[in-house]
Amino acid sequence: MTYQEKLSEIRKQMKADNVQAYIIPSADPHISEYLPNHYKCIPFASGFTGSAGTLVITHDFAGLWADFRYFEQATEQLENSGFELVKQKIQHAPEYLQWLVEKLDKGAVVATNEKLLSILLGDLFTQQFSIKDIQLSDKDYLSPIWENRPALPAEKAFLIEEQHIGQSVASKLSEVRAELQRKGAAYHLISSLDDMAWLFNIRGKDVSYNPVVLSFALIGQDKATIFINPDKLSAVEKEQLASSGVQVMPYEDIESALSTIPENTSIFIDPKRNCLAFAKLLPASVKVIKDTNPSTNLKAIKNETELANTRTAMAKDGVAITRFLKWLSENIGKITITELSAAAELRKFRAAQEGFVGDSFNTISAYKAHGALPHYGPSEESDVEIKEEGLFLLDSGGQYFYGTTDITRTIPMGNNTEEEKTDYTLVLKGMIDGCKLRFPKGTCGYQIDAITRKPLWDYAINYGHGTGHGVGYFLNVHEGPHTFNPTAVPVAIELGMITSIEPGVYRPGKHGVRIENLVNTIKDISNEFNEFYAFESLTIAPISTAIVQKDLLEQGQLDWLNSYNALVFERLSPLLNTEEVAWLKTYTAAI
Repeated sequence: MTYQEKLSEIRKQMKADNVQAYIIPSADPHISEYLPNHYKCIPFASGFTGSAGTLVITHDFAGLWADFRYFEQATEQLENSGFELVKQKIQHAPEYLQWLVEKLDKGAVVATNEKLLSILLGDLFTQQFSIKDIQLSDKDYLSPIWENRPALPAEKAFLIEEQHIGQSVASKLSEVRAELQRKGAAYHLISSLDDMAWLFNIRGKDVSYNPVVLSFALIGQDKATIFINPDKLSAVEKEQLASSGVQVMPYEDIESALSTIPENTSIFIDPKRNCLAFAKLLPASVKVIKDTNPSTNLKAIKNETELANTRTAMAKDGVAITRFLKWLSENIGKITITELSAAAELRKFRAAQEGFVGDSFNTISAYKAHGALPHYGPSEESDVEIKEEGLFLLDSGGQYFYGTTDITRTIPMGNNTEEEKTDYTLVLKGMIDGCKLRFPKGTCGYQIDAITRKPLWDYAINYGHGTGHGVGYFLNVHEGPHTFNPTAVPVAIELGMITSIEPGVYRPGKHGVRIENLVNTIKDISNEFNEFYAFESLTIAPISTAIVQKDLLEQGQLDWLNSYNALVFERLSPLLNTEEVAWLKTYTAAI
């Protein structure tokens, strides 16, 4: 069935139900960012494979609302699909709602699969649609036309021992329950897979790149239940969970469990991370307390075991990056190297490291103009050869049994233009200013975001993505609740939070530059003004100085760059052979 035929079939169902608009979000019942194949509804319906977007279908229009990261990709992938790209102005904002309110008649019906709609978004729908008495209806128009739909993943899960993670399941449950008591909640529903993984020290292979397991949890003051495919856990693992006070029930039983919660009680639900359909299963007398999952805040602050293990993972990753950079420098122009083959070679170097599990996201291997697409992923159709000129942007990461990495290096390949050199240096300035920042306790991410952008703003340059995101511990490479972006998110940056710092410059048709390190928040100094924090650089991998324009760097920035590369050499040289050490010494030489 072609995409246009699928669109026609959806519209037939809409007409039969007297539905004027149908919304297809990029989500699953866990409101995940990365989806198992079973829930990749947008690629199925339209052919668009980006990791964020929303399809809206009316009887005379079908559009994909996506942000600037996907403009070129969407334009190409939606060709002849029956869908048009609608360019979002603000990342992640549901701008299609206002469009629907303006377009639809009073009393119209809008349908969506409410298992794929967060409670927060559902509340926003109700609020916006009330202006014209537009009704929201729960419909699934994809399942009837989705032949050979991928089954839910059945891979085995596994538990991580307390010694490798620094805290027991029982201890974590105790912390969550303490927060429930403070909020006056008798129960707590968890749907988000990274929270499940953290709380129950469980990992799996149900979603590409994220070591999570499809599961839900219902927690009371004296009992906790995991809803999961029972075949994913061994008898020993179930017994281990039972010893921590955790019962295992079938995945699909979550719905009956919610509908039978005692009346006139209370339940704590994160409206961003739970679906509207489940909220509607609760008895009408149950009081719903909406707030961020306690586990979201708890897992963002890494304990000493997690930080120590992450440093080990970063060193392993740095060895892989160094070996890749050496291989690239010695083979470019001698053998054919493409975006895809370069990414494959980097993965080989990572896979050779003890404890490597897999990539933490799809590698962005982007040469020249492809670097101007912040979320570009090479394919057989788009793959190009990397040559001895221009810029090569490489954004990649690894999942290790003891940590998650995410690193971007822009590699000067030779014969670089003045514009490329200036852009590279300005991005480096921004990254350095973020990394060497001292800031008072209580500072939020949007303040750090602005400081990181200033070297680019001075040249009237900006970038459309955030400056940084939280990173999990052998978990999701994107983790909340904290973030470095222009949105005034009122979450203070706390000690032990791991965050990326990744400014960029993107010139369509020419090149892109992004340089990224992960940092850990540490104590700096305390005085009569406040307690001040700083960042420890966790990423240990060399930064090229080949095209740095020294006259654009302040002395403090130059000192940081030279000190960082010296630190990289010091940390990595014991892990490399003699030839690799010699190469790294030259690459990290002070300028």
